[in-house]
Amino acid sequence: MNLRAARLLPLLLLLLAACGGGGGSTCSGSCGTAAPLRLEIGDVQKVLAQGVAEAQAQGAAGTLAVVDRVGNVLGVFRMSGADVSTTIDSGRGVVGGLEGASVIPDSLAAIAKAITGAYLSSEGNAFSTRTAGQIVQQFFNPGEFRQPGGPLFGVQFSSLPCSDLTRAFAGPRPAAGPQRSPLGLSADPGGFPLYRGGVLVGGVGVIADATYGVDLDVRDVDVDLDELIALAAQRGYEPPVDRRADRITVDGKTLRYSDAGPAQLLSNPATTPAFAALDGIAGQRLAVRGYTAAGDASLLAGSAFGFPDSGVRPASQPALAALDGFVLVDDANAERYPARAGGDGASLGGSAPLATAEVQVLLEEALKVANRARAQIRRPLGTQARVSIAVSDTHGGLLGLVRTRDAPVFGTDVAVQKARSVAFISNPAAAADLAATPDTQYLAAGGTARISDYVPAYRDFFAQPTALADGAYAYGNRSLGNVSRPYFPDGIPDSGEHGPLAKTIADWSIFSTGLQLDLINSAVIKHVVFVLAGGSDVTPGSCTAMPNAPGAAVSRLANGLQIFAGGMPIYRGSRLVGAIGISGDGIDQDDMVAFLGLHQAGLRLGGAIGNAPTAMRADRIERGGIYLRYVQCPQAPFLDSEEQNVCEGK
Repeated sequence: MNLRAARLLPLLLLLLAACGGGGGSTCSGSCGTAAPLRLEIGDVQKVLAQGVAEAQAQGAAGTLAVVDRVGNVLGVFRMSGADVSTTIDSGRGVVGGLEGASVIPDSLAAIAKAITGAYLSSEGNAFSTRTAGQIVQQFFNPGEFRQPGGPLFGVQFSSLPCSDLTRAFAGPRPAAGPQRSPLGLSADPGGFPLYRGGVLVGGVGVIADATYGVDLDVRDVDVDLDELIALAAQRGYEPPVDRRADRITVDGKTLRYSDAGPAQLLSNPATTPAFAALDGIAGQRLAVRGYTAAGDASLLAGSAFGFPDSGVRPASQPALAALDGFVLVDDANAERYPARAGGDGASLGGSAPLATAEVQVLLEEALKVANRARAQIRRPLGTQARVSIAVSDTHGGLLGLVRTRDAPVFGTDVAVQKARSVAFISNPAAAADLAATPDTQYLAAGGTARISDYVPAYRDFFAQPTALADGAYAYGNRSLGNVSRPYFPDGIPDSGEHGPLAKTIADWSIFSTGLQLDLINSAVIKHVVFVLAGGSDVTPGSCTAMPNAPGAAVSRLANGLQIFAGGMPIYRGSRLVGAIGISGDGIDQDDMVAFLGLHQAGLRLGGAIGNAPTAMRADRIERGGIYLRYVQCPQAPFLDSEEQNVCEGK
């Protein structure tokens, strides 16, 4: 040990000692980056063995997966007698979309659940796949009539295998993440985060009932086999109780963490057999094409989040480092998305594209707002927001990305989706791009979705014959969400209308949303076929079959469309030049960081860029007296002031 390391060791040990689990935690975002902490192979063995023992006690067989915090698959185990495939079924009786697909490998369902438990959580919040199911449905809470849609409505279609931001396993050891999730984020109970000493280190997912679905009514308490097995597998790696979702409220409603409890478990962790006694006897380890080394089912140790091997580390650029920013890096520790200029100059009608210096200022000012903001979905109360920040040009080119410390990993891909989505829907090229996108074929139903039909549907709905082709309106992600819900207005079925970019409620489910799913449906199917049978996998940035923007390498929606709040278009005067997306700590906070970060950057740059002119904002669009929303900022949002109405007049 060198002298510097010797001097630091007592401090690191003290920090780790302060990050205890149990009933409470003193960790609020810094414990995991104080010293490397990860899942070791012995931890993976213990988690799998505990889950297998519970399944045996329940008289069941299932498939279990363990991942680290950035989604590296550390182990997959299929018990003898387990179903090798699962069926996607929301329980709503819907035909279309991904509904009814019955050839989904069990391993992919388990991996998606494990990744969701890891990606939605942090040192400040522990969310499960049950939590995810609560916040993505047509009502919040699901089962409560005439309520707005879930706050993360649409997040299930993120971190996809086709994303150009997420990574694919290249082996033979865990690589820089964030890694892709085979089915996006899961809303099916049976996925939990894994913690060590108050620090998030990974996730576990279980599929034992052969159905990949969602709980349609959170007002009751279910007995879910997947959840029971996953809860047993998590023993010894539980989150601090005060960080669990059921200690966190959104819009005055308590989130759900688990319907299963320790009293319902039939196995005893003290008598759980060693993994070696189960391996090859109770079942076998699996190699999963695209997620483990070819033909290699070995268990692996995870990476330590916040250190270069994980793909997320502290920023080295001085201004971002001074703001406690973190960045994504590749396997060689090179930053993946430093600030750069827009590549869309030829499409801007003489207006200058975003310059490198402007992107840098946008990242800095958004970080400043986030660092001042009071967290919405984190504990302890009074801690700062933790988010990911992305800037794109009008072609969807990613011009810069930075994260705050301990921001949940799911928000990384989502922030990019949000920026690209508002840059796309605000762009005069939107209609032509959609009209040129090929139809998509549903896997189970055999029906066809015509992407081009969404353009006339939108125009007819708002009586705007040139909508999506004239650049007349600037859309925030909140506006885009308004027109992507199965009810219009959101959550109100009385009108009998649905958003023009959504399906009718009779045809809608979390697996069949409308334009969002239809754009990426073919890519999801292609990836499942690849895992099952080999052949060609999806390529990064191929989430849609939309034509590429002129001179661009990928489409404007290279990692898919996102339809919940937290993105703002960037204007130079009245000309769209890009967008900023924020994700990670509550949608009102996301909206505010995007809107105010852009506003502050504009002031700092002497008005060179800014938010859309007021007259262009989508909150001028109405149908039947119902207006779209553009931005919504929270009350008393800052930790260092009592300022209210912080977005008004900007």
